[in-house]
Amino acid sequence: MTAGVGVARSWLYVPGHRADLVAKARSGAAEAVVVDLEDAVAPGAKDAARATVAGLEPGDRPLWVRMNALDGPWGEADVAVLADAPVDGVRVPKADDPDAVARLADRLGHPLHLTVESALGLERAFALARAHPLVAAISLGEADLAADLRVADRSALEWARQRIVVAARAAGLPSPLAPVWTDIPDLAGLAADCLTARDRGFWGRSVIHPRQIPVVHEAFTVTADERDRARALLDALDAAGTRGESAGRDAAGRFVDPAVVAGARAILDRAHPDDRAHPDDRALADRAETRETP
Repeated sequence: MTAGVGVARSWLYVPGHRADLVAKARSGAAEAVVVDLEDAVAPGAKDAARATVAGLEPGDRPLWVRMNALDGPWGEADVAVLADAPVDGVRVPKADDPDAVARLADRLGHPLHLTVESALGLERAFALARAHPLVAAISLGEADLAADLRVADRSALEWARQRIVVAARAAGLPSPLAPVWTDIPDLAGLAADCLTARDRGFWGRSVIHPRQIPVVHEAFTVTADERDRARALLDALDAAGTRGESAGRDAAGRFVDPAVVAGARAILDRAHPDDRAHPDDRALADRAETRETP
């Protein structure tokens, strides 16, 4: 995975002009930090935010920067700083032009996380995801997208969410991050939305306040039961392989063949670093994936 993409559960936005908050976030609970040069930074503070980025040093967790839109008044100045910045990647807002993304990737040389925030970007989601080998992730910016689509009912964005999931996976990218939950006090709503997002193909979430982090972590944590069931599936298929078969049943009687391996392997890969699957899990998954379905 590229610098936490597809693995980290929480991605905390921090305003770039607040170097004190950036330092605090990098030692906090978030599993990845995104220094923001865009929405959280007023026009008069853009230079200060870039100065923070220029002074960054590598740390012990993924560190990304969200730049301003390339075609806006601050994008070029951001590129000049980011090209030499010691960051793990760059978030690109309002992505809608695959050719422009490819040119930006060549200029920056960093992995890119594209945010789709318009109807045009959504229509081009797959092309954006395949625009350049440095495109590492693609996700939605729902507030701007809702405004562009002129929808007041957020349930109208469910189709857009699934479009992004399909585009990411079809392009061979990790599952997309769920978008920001803007109602900071509504932690119950955040928890419910995280679980729905996880069930529908997302992994991890961008957050805008530290109090959201524990809720996101709980929702996007592989449970012991999920981990044990995934291991049982892989063990059952491996046992079938020793008998010269390409399918079998697990201890609960469930049919297991190579078609279910990808899901089990993803579960084990996403186990929290403090509770990783045992070392043999990867070997089991690798061997199982080489078999063909009957």
